[in-house]
Amino acid sequence: EVAQTMKENGMVPLFFHSDIELSKKVLKACYDGGSRLMEFTSRGDFAHEVFGALNKYALAELPGMILGVGSITDAASASLYMSLGANFIVTPVFREDIAIACNRRKVLWSPGCGTLTEIARAEELGCEIVKLFPADTYGPEFIKAIKGPCPWTNIMPTGGVYPTKESLSSWLNAGATCVGLGSQLISKDILEKKDFDGLTVKVKQVLDIIKDIRK
Repeated sequence: EVAQTMKENGMVPLFFHSDIELSKKVLKACYDGGSRLMEFTSRGDFAHEVFGALNKYALAELPGMILGVGSITDAASASLYMSLGANFIVTPVFREDIAIACNRRKVLWSPGCGTLTEIARAEELGCEIVKLFPADTYGPEFIKAIKGPCPWTNIMPTGGVYPTKESLSSWLNAGATCVGLGSQLISKDILEKKDFDGLTVKVKQVLDIIKDIRK
């Protein structure tokens, strides 16, 4: 279900903030813009407490919203977040211990891979969608090259993707299943100005661009 939503949505917003109330507003803005996925990046002290509060809010107020966690680097952290209701786990690196922990609970995991050998091994361990990170280091041509011999591989580029028609077209037309968008979408400026209406509009625009590209 999570993998299917990623494919349909075409975009996963990435976000971290230590303020729970601000985080709720960001989540609601993305939801109102049409996104049904959010990757909360575990990057600060007590991040799991923020995520727990955010997930409870989503379950109570945002029907159909799927919350996952990114920047996970070990199985213990993955288990902690799964116990708090994480629906998917994203990692910057490929680690088998995380694969085992997630597979045991039937939770989708998306590891950061940078070679075809890593991608193949991740798929052997049950990976549905591979994260290409940092994507700008590899470029859309990398995905195109991988999809040649391995058309079944689903890739989500993250890092170096921009919320513009040109950038989204280059990745999706190369064969990306979906894209991860962080500070290019949920910018520092939006957070400082608390422009949540502007974020809703931006999310809707990106989803509309993706639909248009896929026609």
